[in-house]
Amino acid sequence: MPPDTCIEAASAADIEAMTALLGELFALESDFQPEPDKQRRGLRLILEQPALGQLFVLRRAGLVIGMANALLTVSTAEGQQVVLLEDVIIQAAFRGQQLGRLLIAHVLDWAQARGLTRVTLLADQDNVGALAFYRQLGFAPSAMGVWRKALAAG
Repeated sequence: MPPDTCIEAASAADIEAMTALLGELFALESDFQPEPDKQRRGLRLILEQPALGQLFVLRRAGLVIGMANALLTVSTAEGQQVVLLEDVIIQAAFRGQQLGRLLIAHVLDWAQARGLTRVTLLADQDNVGALAFYRQLGFAPSAMGVWRKALAAG
């Protein structure tokens, strides 16, 4: 890892930087739109309820330049908790420096240290670069399809 770079658990002080990163990510994805208030609310929920998962930030010279969201869920197929990996993003100016690899490796090490046996992620089917990146890291496509139904806010 470059000397002025580290990966650590996010804190409430990182919410604005992560919100900006999510805006960058959602601008790339066809299923989502940047909505900063919603992103802040979601980040706070995860930070305030550690049983939901762990947010990680990648810092360079103290500034947040990347993030990943490791959500915990229970798999009946595995008979235990597993990870749903979301919101993996490196700020555009820092891409191509192997930082995404470091971030993913950190999340995988974190999951394995907790005895978790599976990490699942979603990637936009049109994002050829992301799909190739995840494939290089040992992720494989699933035969399962993603289906979604929006519910009215209540």
